[in-house]
Amino acid sequence: MTREPYPTARRDDVVDIMHETPVPDPYRWLEDPDSPETKGWLLGQADLFAKERGPQRFKSRIAELLRSGSVGVPAWRGGRHFFSRRTPDQEHAVYYVAEPDGTERALVDPMAIDSSGLTTLDAVQPDKEGRLLAYQISVGGDEESVLYVIDVATGARVEGPIDRCRYSPIAWLPGGEAFYYVRRLPSTEVPENESQFHRRVYLHRVGTSTEDDVMIFGQGLKMTNYYGVSVSRDGRWLQVSAHEGTAPRNDLWVADLTESPIDRPALRVVQEGVDAQTGLVFGRDGRLYVHTDRDASRGRVCVSDPAEPGFDHWRDLIPEDPEAVLSDFAILDDLERPVMLVGWTRHAISEISVHDLATGERLGEVPTPGLGTIGGISERPEGGHEAWFGYTDNTTPPTIQRYDARTGETTLWAASPGAVEVPDVRTEQVVYRSKDGTEVRMLIISPADAAEGPRPTILYGYGGFGLSMSPGYSASILAWVEAGGVYAIANLRGGGEEGEEWHRAGMLANKQNVFDDFHAAAEHLIATGVTTPEQLGISGGSNGGLLVGAALTQRPELYAAVVCSAPLLDMIRYEKFGLGATWNVEYGSADDPEQFGWLLGYSPYHHVRESVAYPATLFTVFQSDTRVHPLHAWKTCAALQHASTSDRPVLLRNEAEVGHGARSVSRSVDLSADTLTFLARHTGL
Repeated sequence: MTREPYPTARRDDVVDIMHETPVPDPYRWLEDPDSPETKGWLLGQADLFAKERGPQRFKSRIAELLRSGSVGVPAWRGGRHFFSRRTPDQEHAVYYVAEPDGTERALVDPMAIDSSGLTTLDAVQPDKEGRLLAYQISVGGDEESVLYVIDVATGARVEGPIDRCRYSPIAWLPGGEAFYYVRRLPSTEVPENESQFHRRVYLHRVGTSTEDDVMIFGQGLKMTNYYGVSVSRDGRWLQVSAHEGTAPRNDLWVADLTESPIDRPALRVVQEGVDAQTGLVFGRDGRLYVHTDRDASRGRVCVSDPAEPGFDHWRDLIPEDPEAVLSDFAILDDLERPVMLVGWTRHAISEISVHDLATGERLGEVPTPGLGTIGGISERPEGGHEAWFGYTDNTTPPTIQRYDARTGETTLWAASPGAVEVPDVRTEQVVYRSKDGTEVRMLIISPADAAEGPRPTILYGYGGFGLSMSPGYSASILAWVEAGGVYAIANLRGGGEEGEEWHRAGMLANKQNVFDDFHAAAEHLIATGVTTPEQLGISGGSNGGLLVGAALTQRPELYAAVVCSAPLLDMIRYEKFGLGATWNVEYGSADDPEQFGWLLGYSPYHHVRESVAYPATLFTVFQSDTRVHPLHAWKTCAALQHASTSDRPVLLRNEAEVGHGARSVSRSVDLSADTLTFLARHTGL
């Protein structure tokens, strides 16, 4: 079959000398999205993709499986509870309040705000009494959250719009008259290329101008810092944390608001300059509960006196487990013997244990529906004997489960609202060895009645930022497996599946471990007869796009097809675009000679070689992506189209008015159908 010719992309003789090393960058001109040449090249790529795309397989089935809808874990405030739900025909989830008598009302409906579907709900936070709701929305995928406050009873707007609130927590003070929040400095006050940074913590009094907001924290600290802020339920304790970018460590301060004014809180250090992550919960019983990975890679819970929050006063309540990672906890105290529920992930599978609140003694476990993922254990802020948690697995759409500590029973509290017929699949977890002998786990999902023999397979991975790949309901995975394929998800180093040490074994100088784990996963699938190199496709997005970009440039013979979505690929210049400067704590910086060596050692864009038969490759990027600029995919696509000697295509799917994060269901269906169709065509499904 004759392949369509690629759009012309000139190669310039651009070479940077960095640390005495020449670094060629022939497609530097593609970094300018507004140049006529870039626009023309993108139009040519769009025409090529349209010709090569072919009929969308899977689309109707993915849409059907997504008609399950979804439901979110409730947040309790007095008699009211707040939750999200998406019904089968909705493009976005709607945020609701339920009154004590069960009456439900929609509070924030993105489609009612914007019928185009381009507006997304980024965050919500009811006040402590459940009378006001702060919410944040953005448009077109840019994630530039704008903050509003509404009256829960009437739906009337009380506050907003307040801009520059991307990634802002909202910490309400009792009574709903004021809150702490995080906001970037105005762009007029910072250099042009730093407008995404320079956050500060402010106190805002509801009903007043933001011009009157009081800055309480962040002045003089690093421009890439992210801040967390929370206030205890009784309003006494303020907690402020600072992360340098996405670093797996934080500095932490507390203030007693009964001893200093709310607009000038006297913050005291809990942890500063320590290579660990710590968060605090001020208990209703007067104790301070500390969730930390300090001296405990898999996490532990300590207790202390709020007046003495420092490390020297911590005492283990729930010690580190040798296998499971401690994810969260909840306190149920309306019992003769109060308990703590502790959420864990054991090799990416969730479980909840029950412990005596006073001593930490393990009393039992919470029954869960299966081997899946538990999301967020929710309790009533004023105490009680019940807890709620989300649950999903590979064949179960999101549900909310209720646990009653008086009876020890777990019951279904709310299911996703759509009834769908889910295909019968088989899921197994296997262990394989990576290049250096490290044991790595992988979930393999296949048709339940599959006969022996190799099958078209998609291998997926992420391996970064301490994020875990755990089981969850996925319409695209189910559609692929139902059609006869196999889907494998590798729990690579760099993720959080085995704790913080596992994360650090795949970051900075250790990043190659992630790629080696991925290659070893592919080799295991081939060696055990699950698939063959001619039937193996790989897929990843964002940091996972970097993963598959490294995989295709390091081991092109191992893979038949690649889907590389919103990727980081030019690791020498990544810090100069989007939020890249906040990720050098994960990857390293090309400004540092040693770290430059790590980055150049694997940077996919710089490892595209002439006269190599590369796999079929589809780059999917999003024009409004303010995290990872599409230039990474544009430049690498041009390089691969120039270099590859294979008759397998290198294509670009460039989508407007969406970004790195949330999108409407119909947009999700289109993207999934295009990627699965591409993978099916080039793996023989």
